[in-house]
Amino acid sequence: MHTMALYLIGDIQGCDSALAALLEKIDFSPSRDTAYLLGDLVNRGPNSAGVLRRLMALGNAAQCLLGNHDMHLLAVAHGVRPAHGGDTIHDVLQAPDREAMLHWLRQQRLAILQSHQGQDVLMVHAGVLPAWTASQTIALAAEIETVLRGPECGDFLHQMYGKEPRVWRDTLTGAARIRCILNALTRIRFCTPEGEMEFEAKGLRAQDAPQGFVPWFDAPDRQTADVVVAFGHWSTLGWLNRPKLLSLDSGCVWGGCLSALRLAEPAQGAQELVQVKCEAAQAPGN
Repeated sequence: MHTMALYLIGDIQGCDSALAALLEKIDFSPSRDTAYLLGDLVNRGPNSAGVLRRLMALGNAAQCLLGNHDMHLLAVAHGVRPAHGGDTIHDVLQAPDREAMLHWLRQQRLAILQSHQGQDVLMVHAGVLPAWTASQTIALAAEIETVLRGPECGDFLHQMYGKEPRVWRDTLTGAARIRCILNALTRIRFCTPEGEMEFEAKGLRAQDAPQGFVPWFDAPDRQTADVVVAFGHWSTLGWLNRPKLLSLDSGCVWGGCLSALRLAEPAQGAQELVQVKCEAAQAPGN
């Protein structure tokens, strides 16, 4: 008998057929199961609108994080910036249900902390800064979630782009504060041991960190080292399974797989990774 299950699902990036195949493969039931989607729901794949409609139809059974591509869609929709040449978000922007999809996106989360079998699982799209605890990460994410859902959303989207400040301080205010939080949660891959973020390196593997930088999860004294952290965003990292670290972006849209990890009940032993190949593969990018 299939008991209630919790799944973590990596970056979909508009690959709706892969998402449909994955949900079928895990026998996903929205009345029984919950899927936590780790961001980058849209863009690069062929059917971003299909992904959003499918997730919306799942209701509370789909708990979604926003990634950098999802934020980009909101920015383009609000006229903050033009679409990029490689974007595949026009199906959302030109859809008759465009406003419903964009409204739904604005209600999604930037970080989730879920207790599972007595163990906390912190979910983010990209990563967390070394100085942040799990509870602080949730509180900082909530600052962005509140703005996204409110009347200041357009102003916020106009101010969110930029690489500065690269170092978090609790005293940051205004646009600088929001930008630093958002960059950590949706863009970070490498930082210095002290937590200064790096944004120039593209497509690097963890072992190819730029001089003076480390993968954010290998920063010494990382305050979230005591909780399980699950994330996506880093397709060249691929499936990474450490005792307290789960990387779920297995590069679906770049010729890899779409991955779902079932969080095991203690009586069931090991967690289970389920993957489907994606037929909508693009040339590698970021």
